Amino acid sequence: MHHVGVLALDGVYPFELGIPARIFGAARDEAGAPLYIVTTCSLDGGPVRTDADYDLAVSHDAALLAAVDTVVIPPSRSLGPIREDGRLPDALREALAAVRPGTRIVAICTATYVLAAAGLLDHRPATTHWREADRLQRMFTTTRIDPDVLFIDDGDILTSAGVAAGIDLCLHLVRRDHGSGIANEVARSCIVPPWRDGGQAQYIRRPVPAPTAAGTAATQAWAMERLAEPLTLAGLAAHANMSVRTFSRRFREETGTTPGQWLTRQRVDLARHYLETTDWPIDLVARRAGLGTGASLRQHLHAAIGVSPQTYRRTFRAA
Repeated sequence: MHHVGVLALDGVYPFELGIPARIFGAARDEAGAPLYIVTTCSLDGGPVRTDADYDLAVSHDAALLAAVDTVVIPPSRSLGPIREDGRLPDALREALAAVRPGTRIVAICTATYVLAAAGLLDHRPATTHWREADRLQRMFTTTRIDPDVLFIDDGDILTSAGVAAGIDLCLHLVRRDHGSGIANEVARSCIVPPWRDGGQAQYIRRPVPAPTAAGTAATQAWAMERLAEPLTLAGLAAHANMSVRTFSRRFREETGTTPGQWLTRQRVDLARHYLETTDWPIDLVARRAGLGTGASLRQHLHAAIGVSPQTYRRTFRAA
């Protein structure tokens, strides 16, 4: 069973601390057996101050991290010298140095500072909360910070944006480990979307429509049920009872992307689901997902994740 170790630092945010146990703990195989075990530790095994009005008692110290398969570090309000000058306290440096080679290391939100200060992000891509992205990039110039995405998977090192993006990243790991079927069941159990479109751009403060203005959520749901059909911008706008210009503007404000990009993302995700769960020929997968031809599917899938449909199917059907 895959063992996930969660390191709670002083000042930890309780919501983010609870994400790994909630998401990985909900992952079950077809027989209902758990697929992960999640254990929480502190640096010294003692109680941990939180950002809320209570402390947490844990049963393990950081020696746990040397024995797990995945390490998750939630964010903390009390990063202190880590955020101020990129310096790790000795106990934290020693704990991370003891992590076995090949162990997955995950940072949620501003915990990206911890990985950067440990030298784990040198010449690698990463993300964090958009408010901290510029500062993090100035401090760690060899790290390639992308402030627009919800998370980045760089193989053994994964980072996410703020708060709920930690849910997105943990669901992504379940999907990576066990396929979309189980990840979708976890999402249903936790009543969260299995995939959120757009990036952090949709959450950066900007002028928003008046509260009485109509949104595009109903049209998004309508389109999701018709991905195999031809869908045009004019048709989407008509369904929303808006002009094309107004619909396009509101859609971008709500999702951080254009209607066309959003449709392509949904269709690629649907194709990935079919590749994982059916033996349909590639051309049939493409048609059922609304991508037209096998050539179109290959082009879009390669652009999205860098692999061919056949390679993707072999990887995830094996998993």
